[in-house]
Amino acid sequence: MIRTVLVANRGEIAVRVIRACADLGIRSVAVYADGDADALHVRLADEAWALDGRTAAETYLSVEKILDVSRRSGADAVHPGYGFLSERAAAARAVEDAGLVWVGPTSATIELLGDKIAARELARKVGAPLVPGSDGPVPDAAAALAFAEEHGLPLAIKAAHGGGGRGMRVARTLEEVPELFEAARREAEAAFGRGECFVERFLERPRHVEAQVIADDHGNVVVAGTRDCSLQRRNQKLVEEAPAPFLDDAVRARVHQAARDLCAAAGYRGAGTVEFLLGADGTLSFLEVNTRLQVEHPVTEETTGLDLVAEQLRVAGGLPLSVTRDPEPRGHAIELRLNAEDPARGFLPGPGRIDRFDPPGGPGVRVDTGVGSGSTVPGEFDSLFAKVVVWGPSREVALARARRAAAETVVEGVPTVLPFHRAVLADPAFTGPAFAVHTQWIETEMLPAVDPQALAAPVTEPGVVETWVEIDGRRHRVRTPGGIGFGGGLPGGTPSSAPEDQGGEADDGVPVRAAMPGTLVRWLVADGETVADGQPVAVVEAMKMESRLVAEAAGTLAHAAAEGAQLTPENPVAWVSPPTAGAPGTPGT
Repeated sequence: MIRTVLVANRGEIAVRVIRACADLGIRSVAVYADGDADALHVRLADEAWALDGRTAAETYLSVEKILDVSRRSGADAVHPGYGFLSERAAAARAVEDAGLVWVGPTSATIELLGDKIAARELARKVGAPLVPGSDGPVPDAAAALAFAEEHGLPLAIKAAHGGGGRGMRVARTLEEVPELFEAARREAEAAFGRGECFVERFLERPRHVEAQVIADDHGNVVVAGTRDCSLQRRNQKLVEEAPAPFLDDAVRARVHQAARDLCAAAGYRGAGTVEFLLGADGTLSFLEVNTRLQVEHPVTEETTGLDLVAEQLRVAGGLPLSVTRDPEPRGHAIELRLNAEDPARGFLPGPGRIDRFDPPGGPGVRVDTGVGSGSTVPGEFDSLFAKVVVWGPSREVALARARRAAAETVVEGVPTVLPFHRAVLADPAFTGPAFAVHTQWIETEMLPAVDPQALAAPVTEPGVVETWVEIDGRRHRVRTPGGIGFGGGLPGGTPSSAPEDQGGEADDGVPVRAAMPGTLVRWLVADGETVADGQPVAVVEAMKMESRLVAEAAGTLAHAAAEGAQLTPENPVAWVSPPTAGAPGTPGT
């Protein structure tokens, strides 16, 4: 019987596990990075121990620190949540070797299914549907290109030892295969410590359909229904629902059977998700097994009545599942992820302090969160800070409640994806009976058709006065520069002044800056080379996402940071010096 659980995670999932422990009468131990010292999960746990560091590598990814706190706190089990250590076989093995209980599959199972090549082979053995793919990791970009030439495009390049969309790229032309292969390899190395990648045919306009599995050591393997997670950007999910809508009975039955057979053959224990792609032509193909709890597990809980975290703890403690048959779904549930990202700027992460957070409520609404007003979303970790989950007796009712919940939710201080949620919940491609969304729909169809201003998050700027006015019985927010209207000045009667120019040229030229703290992954342009206005010059990583910095003027690039450097918005990454008058190519010569 488990008595004390160390929760080796942060944010909303740590809060979720801590609350499940409280329901079961189990002591909980929180751990925290420096930036999380006052986080909600720290305040809710029975005990909280500092990990002494700021980055993931220094804290939540440090198996040594986790084990040390486990020993000092008297914990007899470790729950990894999702992300961080949750799918690292070495971490599970270290916990097992220390005589503690790993709340999840065994290290051997994680190793088997975490190896995407071995998982594909197991899927083949049990008869799960599969598209053509490489027999193992491809050695280099040339081999990936050769596969694409033989089997056709588009080509999916995937980390062999990862998941969650990390280390995955889709090539639609032969010319981009080498660059995308190297990007996937680099991201896999950073996220999982191993850069091997395999390739497979990519299904066009596919839906992402998955099955939730929970299994115990007593021979029970339960498939707790399906989910659809097709609304993604950069392979990261934004909206999920259960059960997966508009699946015919034959496809649903095949998904259930393949998921059950795979997990039974792997000797699975605990919660896991078997993911599939369903092509526009009806082709169903096994994707991967996530050997952990999913971010979207609440929609399954709302439609089955199961507490998946409680089931995880039961199974880890040696008890059988509380159910032994596949539950029939009741009603429909939808989850909206709340990420600190600006959809109007390509979902650029925006860490910072949450000045105000008013979550929604009312019938059928559940909010899983790790923050409140005054909390900080650190730049060192994932941008997800809360989830809004709605349930209704039908999909139509769930959609109506989701619209209500999205309209009620207020977040100030950081940009969020709420404008995207409000737009997608009004889009017939998602809400209508045709269900025309797919995993690339956001980037290829929705965003190009939406005015970026409609997705812009409200941001309070220094020197800006906000107030409310009433027009025909409706209240409207009005924002003006300080000194214009509403008393003619800033609070306290100070006259406003024009803000200093922050984007002009300095003696060194025009700066190239990172929009938020991050890491300089690599330079795309060498020091001293000529660049064009708008040309990408560097790749940076922030909040687990890669993006490109561009030159904001034409001229000569001068590096101001080395690859691997930690970046801040205040310090330029590079400078662009304008071309010398009269030089070849200079206008007017």
